[in-house]
Amino acid sequence: MAIKDMLTQKAQAVYTGPAERSELSNTFQLIKRKIHARLVEEANLAALDTLDTAEIRKEIENVVEYYLRDEKVVLNEQERFKLTDDILDELMGLGPLEPFFKDPSVSDVLVNTYKDIYVERFGLLERTKSRFVDDAHLRNIIDRIISRVGRRIDESSPMVDARLPDGSRVNAIIPPLAIDGPMLSIRRFSVSPLKMEDVINYKTLTQDIARLLSGCVKAKLNIMISGGTGAGKTTLLNILSANIPINERIITIEDSAELQLQQPHVVRLETRPPNIEGTGQITARDLVRNSLRMRPDRIVVGEVRGAESFDMLQAMNTGHEGSLTTIHANTPRDSLTRLESMILMTGVNLPEKAMRFMIASALDIIIQVSRMTDGSRRVTSVTEVVGMEGEVITLQDIFTFERSGLDKDGKVIGQHRSTGIRPKFSSRLELAGIEVPENLFTSYVG
Repeated sequence: MAIKDMLTQKAQAVYTGPAERSELSNTFQLIKRKIHARLVEEANLAALDTLDTAEIRKEIENVVEYYLRDEKVVLNEQERFKLTDDILDELMGLGPLEPFFKDPSVSDVLVNTYKDIYVERFGLLERTKSRFVDDAHLRNIIDRIISRVGRRIDESSPMVDARLPDGSRVNAIIPPLAIDGPMLSIRRFSVSPLKMEDVINYKTLTQDIARLLSGCVKAKLNIMISGGTGAGKTTLLNILSANIPINERIITIEDSAELQLQQPHVVRLETRPPNIEGTGQITARDLVRNSLRMRPDRIVVGEVRGAESFDMLQAMNTGHEGSLTTIHANTPRDSLTRLESMILMTGVNLPEKAMRFMIASALDIIIQVSRMTDGSRRVTSVTEVVGMEGEVITLQDIFTFERSGLDKDGKVIGQHRSTGIRPKFSSRLELAGIEVPENLFTSYVG
């Protein structure tokens, strides 16, 4: 029986989903697998490092041409080009995911087992026609990603955080924790980081709010950005960090390095999970403590989610002003409650009032960001941490976003408004030489 006929029969057994869910025909997919397997077996893969992409592509085109002629498989020019692209992606890239990394509009890639791949474009999720061949194919791509950063995933350690060379954040989880099969989530970061004017154009915030926040960073106020998953916390942190003077020493601390600071003097630190023996773990708290011995001008913690919050607050209270961080919370008040919970995780037996006093003394501003129903991101409030009133931390909103409804296209309608309160930190801005318009806090609508 000819290989072409065998491929056709195997296709019926391998693919049982609807035809529209296949990126190409079943026969085409299996031809691709056959050629890829032959290349892996016969080619000198180590020699690929010495060739550029154009040379590798030429060699793959020759192999494809030889195979198709040898097996008497007929493909048109477009299919041959696509076949060569796919095999190149399998050898050098991320297989079926590679086209999404060439599309600048894709911000998230979500793989729900080998059968389904979803992407997020402009804040909205959509299902794609791409898919992996099977669970083994998906596991191979996951292993390729995490091996580049020295991490592992197996039954003894079935979930992992990693990153791609471009800074994109990766999370993978496999059985037995993922019941239906391997799951892969990738949060993309653009090669060209967003700038303040970009988020102003997207109406995430306004020109005047942007100018105020930029001044707060330059004046070394401690800022915490609060929001839910996918709200744009890290993006805003990146943008605000661009206002840190270039002559300052910045130390960043993250679970997986994804910040894209543009200053020349940046020290990037990353946590390390335990090894296969369960030892060697380096936590964010360890890195925060170590950073204090590295003569930092600024400490930027990608996200506080545990005991490191206590050491970060202590650093803010002991001369390391101008620190920046993010936290998962739905409101500014909720973010403070989460900080209290994190401090309790350290096992430090602090009285409740002392704990809240430490938080109120450390933080100056909480910026709340939210993801709207239409997929857009907005700064919904800029809140000042005023101090303590009795045993309660006092907050006051400086700017808020007032939502008024949806337009005919389903887009959120709303305005950023001033609450009419002049913040106490405005005097610190003036001392730092930051100009603050008199009417900014009293009559602003944008």
